[in-house]
Amino acid sequence: MSGQLEGKVAFITGAASGIGRGIALRFAKEGARLALADIQEHLLQELTAQLKQNGTEVRTYRLDISKPREIQQVVDQILKEFGALNIFVNTAGVVQSNNFLDVTEEEWDRVIDINQKGTAFAVQAVARAMIQQIPEEVKRAGKADRSYGKIVNFTSISGRRGRAYQLAYAASKAAVISITQSAALAFAPYNINVNAIAPSVVLTPMWDENNRQKQRAMGVDAQKASDEFIARIPLKRPGTVDDMAAAALFLCSSESDYITGQTLNVDGGFEMN
Repeated sequence: MSGQLEGKVAFITGAASGIGRGIALRFAKEGARLALADIQEHLLQELTAQLKQNGTEVRTYRLDISKPREIQQVVDQILKEFGALNIFVNTAGVVQSNNFLDVTEEEWDRVIDINQKGTAFAVQAVARAMIQQIPEEVKRAGKADRSYGKIVNFTSISGRRGRAYQLAYAASKAAVISITQSAALAFAPYNINVNAIAPSVVLTPMWDENNRQKQRAMGVDAQKASDEFIARIPLKRPGTVDDMAAAALFLCSSESDYITGQTLNVDGGFEMN
């Protein structure tokens, strides 16, 4: 029996660990052909070896998503090697937790360049490639009777409202929500669906780094602060990588063809907007 993504070419950034890795594994089970990108090449190679053992067609690319030129080079290479690009899931990002008054220009620039600029130009490069694959008569019509691509960005519940200790991070993730909406409007004539996922707590290396940063900035016990945060989640547990992968699969499958411009909170009920 075929999987939901059988034969589709899925480009996943931030694929070496955490949520991106979980999505790669889930998409492989659903029959996708995988183009995986990350700056952590050694972890990417470990994942690739695992996927190839299970018969998945996979290629890997080193990518610093803060550099638009590198993004375009990777997209061009994917088209050359796979001959198509059907799905894009952008999980690449960095976290920043610091006192508002202590945030430096260097911290700001790093977070904005990766989370905000990286998302915008990655979506631009991918959408351009997706549009190139659409028949000319469909482009001229200005509407399509089926989806010609799925794009999913990862934002955060921190993008839903300000955070006293996450000036740059919250701003960048709010921008991802806006970028998603702008892209959904821009590419609606081609029926390219663009949506986003906003997690809360997911126990990944990025969450561990967030706790370390909070401990340095606020002088609080990282584990205690994490436990207190989780206790405020209505479902009383952190999210899992599998939870995120399931949501991404839905938004990248034909089941979501009439959904675009939306940000789905996958957060155990923490935010309800």
